[in-house]
Amino acid sequence: MLSDLKREGQLSRVPKVAVLLAGCGHLDGAEVREAVLTLLSLDQHGAVFQCIAPNAEQYHVINHVTGQVAEGQTRNILEEASRISRVGQCLDISITKPEDFDALIIPGGFGVAKNHCTFAFDGSGASVRQDVATFIKAFFDAKKPVGAICISPALVALILADIGMQGRLTLGSGQGVSTAIGDLRQEHIEVQSAREVIIDNELKLVTTPAYMFDGARLADVFVGIDRCVAEILGLAQ
Repeated sequence: MLSDLKREGQLSRVPKVAVLLAGCGHLDGAEVREAVLTLLSLDQHGAVFQCIAPNAEQYHVINHVTGQVAEGQTRNILEEASRISRVGQCLDISITKPEDFDALIIPGGFGVAKNHCTFAFDGSGASVRQDVATFIKAFFDAKKPVGAICISPALVALILADIGMQGRLTLGSGQGVSTAIGDLRQEHIEVQSAREVIIDNELKLVTTPAYMFDGARLADVFVGIDRCVAEILGLAQ
């Protein structure tokens, strides 16, 4: 574990990790539990983190009491993500430099598939926001670790397909997700628990399903996220 290595004085520096958020709220933004657990795990492992998000309107607003679209309402992705990161602590992705970071982690939530890309609507034929695509591609180009949680591996799969790379990743289990990822020429590995992670050492890509298992226990989601974070930080050394 990174924290163990830090105590033993074997690390020369503290890794700095970008955390890409898609808003705030699991139906139209970032999954709040996954985002907070990611930040908690990074902090517990002794890493430095920086939340980032696009400064743009989200696809739509969902009433999280009813689960229905809130007609006529608009919200900004960066402003909503800042509810999670706290005031002034989430950076606009357009002014954030990938080279300033050692790794990237992307929590899930439907905002990833609605705001960062159109996977929620177009599946394997989806497009990706240009600023998001450019930022994520830079980590693969530099061979820096990327962690993707819940639905975020679908976003990563779109980018890998676009740059002609093939990765091993997971969205949990189910024929639908496996087919969509396969259509993008990526290898989908089925897992049966939110506690599991899939590691692609060649691409330095780590994925965990989290709330792709909708009824997963919070404790199990944290185990998977914490394992993902630990693997990412290890790959960043």
